[in-house]
Amino acid sequence: MADKPQWLIREDASVPVLVALALRQMLGIRTPEDLPSLRELSVRAPDAVEASDAVEAQWRHYWDMTVEPRAHPSEVPLELIDGFDTLVALPATGAEEFATAIAPHGETALRYARAAHDRYVHSMKSNTGGDAYRAYASAIAEFEREVGRRAHSFELNVQVLPFSQRGIWWIGALTVAVTDGLRRDVVAFDAAIRPVIAELA
Repeated sequence: MADKPQWLIREDASVPVLVALALRQMLGIRTPEDLPSLRELSVRAPDAVEASDAVEAQWRHYWDMTVEPRAHPSEVPLELIDGFDTLVALPATGAEEFATAIAPHGETALRYARAAHDRYVHSMKSNTGGDAYRAYASAIAEFEREVGRRAHSFELNVQVLPFSQRGIWWIGALTVAVTDGLRRDVVAFDAAIRPVIAELA
């Protein structure tokens, strides 16, 4: 039994990830360029001042730590930022511009992220009957039939997010983001997640 391949898939609409994306949108940060905007959160006016290079670089570091904290540990101690409960921790040095930029946005970002997370939890209960993992098991079984071997052990994190465009994006070495509407579409999600499984398994 010990040599049987194991796969671990975690699915969530993580509040910290949603806060990070809400801050990205509110500050006008462009990276990662392929990620769309969030629905139901105002997009900055085209003539708004863009985020400085320093703020963008510091957000990117914070994003990597938020999405995959074990792969991106901070080299300096982290400090919680006032106004964000325990959801935003930034390096004690090297993130000053970003900390200043996000200070006025705590309440809006938290409200948005918690509401989006609650919608995800409710929709997964009502759309999957509580069995969110059937789709993954089906994709793995299909992969194994196609390649004629067992899937290797792998780990995958899936963030189900309210993006304005439908799709699936790699946001970390072991993490993808998928639009909530695509996740609820059983057939389309099965087709979208299969290449992800194939890359890892």
